[in-house]
Amino acid sequence: MSQSFPHLFQPLTLRHKTLKNRIVFGAHTANMSVDGWPSDRHLGYYRERARGGAAMIVVEPVPVNKAAVLTRGNFRAGDDGVIPHFRRITEACHEHGTVMIQQLYHVGAHGDWDNSFEANQSPSGAPSMHDTDGSHRMTVAEIEQTIADFASAAGRAKASGYDGIELMAAYNAIIEQFWSVQANRRDDAYGGTFEKRMKFSADLLTALRRKVGEDFIIGMAISLDPGSPAALSIEQQIEIAQWHEARGLYDYITLGTGSYFDFTKIIPPFVYEDKMGAPFAEAMKAALKTVRVQAESHIRTPENADYVIASGQADTVSIVRGQIADPHLANKAKDGRPEDVRGCISCNQMCWGRRSRDYWISCLINPSAGREFEWGGDTFTPAPSPKTVLVVGGGPGGLEAARVAAERGHHVILAEATDKLGGQFRLAGLQPRRGQITDLIGWYEGQLTKLQVEIRTNAYLEQADIAAIGADEVVLATGSQPSMSGWQRSLAHRDMLPGVDDANVWSVEDVLRRDARLGKRVLLLDDAGNWRGPGTAWHLAEKNHAVTLLTGDAYVGRDLARTAADFPMRSRLKKLGVTFITDSVILAWHGDAATIRDLSTGLEQRLPFDSLVLATTNTSDSALQTELQDAGLGHHAIGDCLAPRHAAAAIFEGRRLALTL
Repeated sequence: MSQSFPHLFQPLTLRHKTLKNRIVFGAHTANMSVDGWPSDRHLGYYRERARGGAAMIVVEPVPVNKAAVLTRGNFRAGDDGVIPHFRRITEACHEHGTVMIQQLYHVGAHGDWDNSFEANQSPSGAPSMHDTDGSHRMTVAEIEQTIADFASAAGRAKASGYDGIELMAAYNAIIEQFWSVQANRRDDAYGGTFEKRMKFSADLLTALRRKVGEDFIIGMAISLDPGSPAALSIEQQIEIAQWHEARGLYDYITLGTGSYFDFTKIIPPFVYEDKMGAPFAEAMKAALKTVRVQAESHIRTPENADYVIASGQADTVSIVRGQIADPHLANKAKDGRPEDVRGCISCNQMCWGRRSRDYWISCLINPSAGREFEWGGDTFTPAPSPKTVLVVGGGPGGLEAARVAAERGHHVILAEATDKLGGQFRLAGLQPRRGQITDLIGWYEGQLTKLQVEIRTNAYLEQADIAAIGADEVVLATGSQPSMSGWQRSLAHRDMLPGVDDANVWSVEDVLRRDARLGKRVLLLDDAGNWRGPGTAWHLAEKNHAVTLLTGDAYVGRDLARTAADFPMRSRLKKLGVTFITDSVILAWHGDAATIRDLSTGLEQRLPFDSLVLATTNTSDSALQTELQDAGLGHHAIGDCLAPRHAAAAIFEGRRLALTL
């Protein structure tokens, strides 16, 4: 048992299995299938989390029939051909002592016809919350067939080597739709009274137990969304759980947050507090006697998890993004090395952000996620011949290149021109609620120190300096700089904003470095729709500036919609008094005012402001690359100095390159 986290590493009996600790890698759609078959990408992904110490893994949901298909990457529904593919995964994970569960789902009214090509089905024909479609009111025969489809899927799970299944009622999926008075308007045996609304899940669970036998775990996933009146309350969910417990219908229940009525809390971005699901789990655990209770939702760290278990809030904790970010989180915590855990920053950029676009998921800070079968997981093969590697630039790409190269046995020199590591990523961490970024940079500093990387700060290197060092490999990660042109995508024919060279124009980098001398009234031009603009607006509003955020997009935070962070961000900004001007461009800056055009009407107006802040696309800092090329010195360029992009690209390129050196 870990002395650092004594509660987290107590074993737990779950039906016929014993979990070696309380850490679960919960269900989430990795979206990695190939033509509906579990792939080598899946195998590497789940095996790495088992190798990393997860006690139980709940493999992503399988649609129980064609009407339940929700994503392009869903596994084939109703096809026994998946069994040998899944068995590869379960056997590989069982080798590490991991209990394997498969989630089964049917989201009812909220399906996706573009993927399923079947009408959505629901108890009463309710509209979808995914799109503008309605759904088909199920007949009794269709209800019975759906129950049979669930049972068949459970049988395939058992044949695939799983130790149990988990049913997804969460987010207002079909099981919850039958429970809910709001969604279930039936007046037959499956609707009306409380008992009748429980009939679907009771019949379903009875059929499942008959199919799989006694030595098989059955769990139930639910969620709480108090901000959505259409969702079931914690009191209602407790009553439902007690009813099922009294009949011995399932073994554990897991409680998340959010719903299809409010996607933003399903995978909470950093704007929300940690341990969001723990209070709901605590209330549920106090009400149940035999059913095990699992907490999920924004439980990121071993410290979070141990607190939840120690305080009696839950029996187990689901850490998903935390184990995507660091698949060895459990073993590091067990070994008393929590400082080595690479902490999730709750950005959602490459997990939910990629899944929302129907790609397979990965991770901004762990680009091996989803590439384990190609890159060998989160531990790296030693280099055949150690070299001296010089990394120029201490932003995210340079930090990752230096770390991985050092882990592979190279002698690494990291030269950073300023007095601090992190580059513009550090500046992003100075925006409100983004301290997880500075925590990550602190993690890099600790890891580089352990790996004996020679860190040189205040080291501005030129071509002659690099030649004098004489490294075997030179990695340029010099980043990018604000363009200060004021170029806007909606005015792509204009290279420069008229008046941008006048007084009172600053970049977001100037603001966050505290170099900007701003007046009271600030106009912030957001031409990207990512966190640079709104995060800086938030920062300025908290400093009592009167902020107007202008964008050519139809709404503020267009690029953040993929991470489900756009709505809570806009809510925060509006509460802070930030004014939004959308569908608009700045035609000219006058030093004390801006001429603005509404793109939808063509109307123009001149509005007074004291300062203009630019959140526009940067330009690569490529001068050193040119110098080295002219001198014939070999080098590798990664991150923004190659092309200005987001941190995920820089970290990916840093790791990919370091694996080849």
